[in-house]
Amino acid sequence: MSGHSKWHNIQQKKGKIDVIRGKVFTKLGKEIIMASKNGGSSLEINAHLRDVVAKAKSNNMPLDTINRAIKKGAGELEGVNYEEIVYEGYGAEGVAVVVVTLTDKKNRSVATVRHAFDRHHGNMGAAGCVSWMFAKKGQIIIERTEVMDEDEIMMLALEAGAEDFNAEEEMFEIITSVETFGQVREVLEAAGFEFASAEITMIPDNMIPISLEGAGKVHKLIEMLEDNEDVQDVYHNAEYPEEFEG
Repeated sequence: MSGHSKWHNIQQKKGKIDVIRGKVFTKLGKEIIMASKNGGSSLEINAHLRDVVAKAKSNNMPLDTINRAIKKGAGELEGVNYEEIVYEGYGAEGVAVVVVTLTDKKNRSVATVRHAFDRHHGNMGAAGCVSWMFAKKGQIIIERTEVMDEDEIMMLALEAGAEDFNAEEEMFEIITSVETFGQVREVLEAAGFEFASAEITMIPDNMIPISLEGAGKVHKLIEMLEDNEDVQDVYHNAEYPEEFEG
């Protein structure tokens, strides 16, 4: 994905988060519950929970809301039993789409995800039909400013265990393995850097350049999926044209 497309997607996502913060808190709460349920409620021991809590804090999620979600996952408070289900398919112009859901009602989630694909010129496929085109990685994005020292950030990230470092016009992108994501994030945080985003994500092996018309269709599909209360994350390999504003 070109640097412009990555930055466009990140800005778009952040703008949306600001508009629907209550819905984002619900999604983050589910993620914290699952992390606590699967790995325990200790931030010192459970690295995944530590990363998710850091993500929640970066989105200004209140500490008492975070702590309640941890307790629900650990069984200390009554909560909903969520199941992670991943759906895959194609959007307009052959764009690969992976949809990660956390739901307490499987029939509802599959019906609403399928409806989104059908409505916006896509097709939902079988498990594994497109996920092989993506790699699960840690991704840290730092918005670039004139006072930042590119070499300093690169050396900090690589010495902390990052796999790759990309300097773009508007940002620095640090790629890590899932296992080293937490330690790289913590080193950069300790050095005083703030993140435009920092998360475990699915990075496409190759991007598909699409037309302006196709970008509009894919964008509407992604928006409808992200508005779904069961959907946690949506990943795709569309490279939008530079003139597309979304």
